[in-house]
Amino acid sequence: MKLPKGGFLFLEHDVPYIMVYRKQKKDKRTLRLAKTAVSYLILGSESETAIHDFLVELLNKMAQRFRTFLILEIREGAMDTTEFNISSPFQKLSPTLTALANGLKKIEARYGAELSAKISDDNNKVMGETARLFNVNNLRSIGGTWIGIEVPPAYRDGEGTEFPVYFRKFRTEFAKTVQEALFEFIRVQTTSKIASYHALGKREIHKEVLKIDKKIAEVQNSYSFLLLVAPINISELKKRYFDKGFKDIGTYHYRLLPIDPDILKRKLYNLDIHEIDDPALAYIYDEIREEIDHELTMLKERGSQNFFYSGIRMYGSVSNELLEEAKAILDNISEEPTALRQPVMNAHDFESLAAKEFDYFRKMAPDYKSKVHIRKDVNIMMVAQGELYLPADYTLTAMEAQALIQHEIGTHALTYYNGSRQPLRQMAGGLAGYDALQEGIAVLAEYLAGALGANRLRTLAGRVVAGDALIKGASFDDMFGLLHTDYGFSKDRSFDITSRMFQGGGFLKDIVYLKGLIELRSYLSNGGTLEPLLAGKFALKHLATVQALTKRGLLYPPKIKPRYLLNASCNSKLEEFKKGMPLYQMI
Repeated sequence: MKLPKGGFLFLEHDVPYIMVYRKQKKDKRTLRLAKTAVSYLILGSESETAIHDFLVELLNKMAQRFRTFLILEIREGAMDTTEFNISSPFQKLSPTLTALANGLKKIEARYGAELSAKISDDNNKVMGETARLFNVNNLRSIGGTWIGIEVPPAYRDGEGTEFPVYFRKFRTEFAKTVQEALFEFIRVQTTSKIASYHALGKREIHKEVLKIDKKIAEVQNSYSFLLLVAPINISELKKRYFDKGFKDIGTYHYRLLPIDPDILKRKLYNLDIHEIDDPALAYIYDEIREEIDHELTMLKERGSQNFFYSGIRMYGSVSNELLEEAKAILDNISEEPTALRQPVMNAHDFESLAAKEFDYFRKMAPDYKSKVHIRKDVNIMMVAQGELYLPADYTLTAMEAQALIQHEIGTHALTYYNGSRQPLRQMAGGLAGYDALQEGIAVLAEYLAGALGANRLRTLAGRVVAGDALIKGASFDDMFGLLHTDYGFSKDRSFDITSRMFQGGGFLKDIVYLKGLIELRSYLSNGGTLEPLLAGKFALKHLATVQALTKRGLLYPPKIKPRYLLNASCNSKLEEFKKGMPLYQMI
């Protein structure tokens, strides 16, 4: 709400505190700090007299409703200081002042500086002009309280040069510290029903944030990364490779790019993400932009060694723990002979199974929509933007079909839908680095559905071994031989794993299936629960942020849930997995 003389008020009516900032010349950063509060008051140079009566009435109403309320005023400290100066004339706020001091001095300082915090006895110095508007005696008479904080401009050096990247980190930690400290005041001193400090964050998504969200989604939806890095001539290459005695793979051919990566990058960096006042959302969108930028670079690098190096940055390398888990699977599980496989379903049969799963989802969400695309130019099964793509010549057994239904539909399509109904579209497109958790959940879904087979688990382990070999410089022929000769994979499966690993120029995404499963096991073993992970597509590192945004009402719990949760053996299987069972025991 705009106020006279350049002032502005944003108020959440169930919050018994307000952050106040008085505009100063060349001090946009402290203004940005003030706007992180759930309720804030910005005062222009002459706002006070113009709104005095309005503020008195507002504060009276807050006191009547909450028994007491808090005014937290922030201002910028001296240029050369690295110390937070905290003060209040109200003795009952001593625990809150201590909590603020302890939290603020833990904020990470930039190199060469060290932040500290002190509780000042000189209340008049800190309050300064504030006393004209928020008189201490008047505040006491209506049950109000006041805290002042001088904020050291640690995000600016002595010559006035600002460090915007560091400021974003400073702002995030400052906002969280204030919320945590003030929650204890609210919980103990007021009648407010706020249940968590998370509720002291923003409750609404600003329309400018939604515009940014929409524009990023438009960029994401303008191309399918996985489809564009998948070769269109893999069937011909396989026949050639086998005919030549497993030598000379030939040249991968890819779809022409339907987009100009440079133009899309320009659109991304024209977005004012740094202007988002909510630190949690600013962090999310900054990460997403960087990852999309990285994907677009990789699309330009298809068929080159640079694609491989970029993939290491995107998906990481193979850790010793991951490699040992993979080798343990291959050492303890033998490949099932091809004769036992007995394909009983084709792509159209699988399409019918998928349609039944879609019908199951519609019982929980009548607006659920998805499609199955059977195509000759697709070499692997995948879900893109919530829809399933199948190779036209795909065959599989009944058990494999059940596994892939829960993997592709019960996880990828499901989380796309749950994410698409969130106010933030990125929960459907995927937050940065979401692949590992998604694939970990998807493989766990196969296990919980009782459909994770020996060859499937071996394939996931083989991808890790292949990824490790790729990083160490193996050629296509070397990797094929390693899988077939050393680890006992069939020629067909050895080719499938190797050809996927070399697409694009060296594609390490396939290591994230087992990597994500290991990370998920660790999370669940430490008391985590599965259901919150189904609210959209995000990484485990985002879970705390997603949960905080959910508590603030900015995100929603998952609407549809997978069928395997109804499986009678699901709970017992999940408990065994939580105990840290070796992955080779999952079949």
